[in-house]
Amino acid sequence: MQTKEKLWTYEDYLMIEDDKRYEVLEGELMMAPAPGTYHQDISRNLEYLMWSYVKRKRLGVVYDAPIDVVFDEYNVLQPDIVYVCKERKKIIQERAIMGAPDLVVEIVSPSTLSRDTVRKMKIYERFGVREFWIVYPDMKCVEVLYLEGNSYRVVDEACLEGQKGAVSSMVIKGFKVNLKDIF
Repeated sequence: MQTKEKLWTYEDYLMIEDDKRYEVLEGELMMAPAPGTYHQDISRNLEYLMWSYVKRKRLGVVYDAPIDVVFDEYNVLQPDIVYVCKERKKIIQERAIMGAPDLVVEIVSPSTLSRDTVRKMKIYERFGVREFWIVYPDMKCVEVLYLEGNSYRVVDEACLEGQKGAVSSMVIKGFKVNLKDIF
């Protein structure tokens, strides 16, 4: 006899009493291990550049992990970096961002590659995150995906060692990042 696995909800998630980081993907509770120092260096650098630009232009707000993004009761994710434009600031509440941000960034590691680039990407697509950046620290590359209809399309990509060496956002107008400044 098989027993049905428990589907975790946002309410269940809020009841967890330890200090570990978790996400809920399609009702599955997933532990999110603390990132390494190189991951944190990249996250800090990119978040600083993004926040400096967004703040100077008064475009909205930028947060870095850990921050809960609640898409629905069965999907609570913690992207590495989150941008919400000023017109949509009402989704930002005291405990979490309640709805799809305008842009999310995931910095992948070998242990989170599939979760970040497949499972989480499908959730971001389904709930309407307009832009999704995937950062590959080992290759020193960044992919920028933009939501067209119901699916993402790669609209920009670059690697530190490549000729281009920079990526731009379609959602944060005028925001361009030189990869040498984040890696």
